[in-house]
Amino acid sequence: MNLADILTPAQINPELKATDRWQAIDELIENLVVTGKIAPQNREAIAAVVKKRETSMSTGIGFGIGIPHASTDLIYEVVGALGRSKKGVNFDSLDNQPVNLVMLFLVPQGQFQKHLHTLASIAKSLHKKDFRRSLEEAADSPAMFEIIKIESGGK
Repeated sequence: MNLADILTPAQINPELKATDRWQAIDELIENLVVTGKIAPQNREAIAAVVKKRETSMSTGIGFGIGIPHASTDLIYEVVGALGRSKKGVNFDSLDNQPVNLVMLFLVPQGQFQKHLHTLASIAKSLHKKDFRRSLEEAADSPAMFEIIKIESGGK
């Protein structure tokens, strides 16, 4: 499962307004509600589970990347939203640097292997400096999605 499998241009926010990781998580969860990927009545419960996971250890993995994620029984397929911040978001990252790309994803409860494989795939892609730079410089969400499709093997 790669980024192109779980994102659409509508699930990419090229202008995150968030200044910290909690606001970024809320903004990306709101995107999932607006795009119909999660039910509005599940917004708060899903935000709580993602924030609980984030409290245990920051998912700011360095290189300007944050990958907040969680498992929940309130979804039936892997869903995600990508946000870009030109200013940078305080994510309490491992390298203490601001985060420019935040990839939130959710996996159905009990799909541990899928969770690990999705996390590994996303981290592997986002660790590529040229890929990150392309996403950071892209004009808008459709352009970002095209870059993601190319990175994901043209799917």
